[in-house]
Amino acid sequence: MTAIHTHRARLSQVRINYAEAGPPDAPALVLLHGWPQTWREWRRIIPALAADYRVIAPDLRGLGDSSRPDTGYDTRRVAANIVELADHLGIERFRLVGHDLGAMTAFALAAHWRNRVEKLVILDVVLPGFSVDKVVRHGPDGWGIWHFPFHASPFAELLVQGREEIYISWFFRNNGYSPDAIPHDDIAAYVRAYQQPGALHASFAYYRAFYESGQQNLAAAAEKLTVPVLAIGGSMSVAAMVEIEMKQVATNVIGMVAPECGHWVPEEQPEWLTAQLLEFLRA
Repeated sequence: MTAIHTHRARLSQVRINYAEAGPPDAPALVLLHGWPQTWREWRRIIPALAADYRVIAPDLRGLGDSSRPDTGYDTRRVAANIVELADHLGIERFRLVGHDLGAMTAFALAAHWRNRVEKLVILDVVLPGFSVDKVVRHGPDGWGIWHFPFHASPFAELLVQGREEIYISWFFRNNGYSPDAIPHDDIAAYVRAYQQPGALHASFAYYRAFYESGQQNLAAAAEKLTVPVLAIGGSMSVAAMVEIEMKQVATNVIGMVAPECGHWVPEEQPEWLTAQLLEFLRA
């Protein structure tokens, strides 16, 4: 069994909690989690990846056991924390995988620090500045991704604080391929993480920064990424939209749809995802 160790790095503006596994001299692979999760979302795939890579899975700024600055939640500044963490660990270049908010951050990192990322994987997300405007809308099938504007509103914390278990559990039950896609114990661990003082506020700050992140993305996309990109969507989530969107911002994109999968790709389809990642990263 591959050991996974957690550490904390004191950086210039934030303290980052991260998990690490694999040989310290192996090629580096960085995994960035989404909302409402922590580095824990990768735990089912880290052991297999750590056979070939030095795997680093941080808690993003403000989330999990990382510290919670009052500001700085646009994706470029969050990405800067990951670059600084890599510097702290003596890692110059790395492969990068992101899911949800972590995928937004991964794109920002690849776009603004192009010499640092060797390969990029984007899991089940649409980017601020691009398709977010298409999926947040009122249509015949309902309100689309309604929680984006809700999380950005001043009412989100007032209504969710103290009800984190009800609110977060709803997302896991309703955004997976099946309602029990994520085990109860795992949901409980995420709920505890977001019940920590300041965690809910920090998580919603990402959504409040979407406009700023979107403007950064539009400017960065004026020059398309040339790094190889693997774009994966869940079959019951945004599916092929991930590939379609990434082809707007990158020249070398492979697209896939995870079978029998909702939004939580690393936890719903860990074996399938591990196989795709290893094939792409080794190529």
